[in-house]
Amino acid sequence: MATITIRKLDDAVKQRLRLRAARHGRSLEEEAREILRVAVANDTPQQPNLAESIRRHINPLGGVDLKIPARQPVRRLPRFAR
Repeated sequence: MATITIRKLDDAVKQRLRLRAARHGRSLEEEAREILRVAVANDTPQQPNLAESIRRHINPLGGVDLKIPARQPVRRLPRFAR
């Protein structure tokens, strides 16, 4: 098992953690372990989705209609002399 040390913990936070542990019938350390266990178990990384982010910003504005230009014939590739 690993061990961690939390430095510079506010006294009020420690007191509230101690009271919470008492309400749950656990030690201060066990309460902290349980809080960390639950926090990490519920932490599912979300990949940023650019399209969804843009959609969330545009939808409230009523959307955007873009004019799609007509397709042009494909240009011939340049030939480089040797």
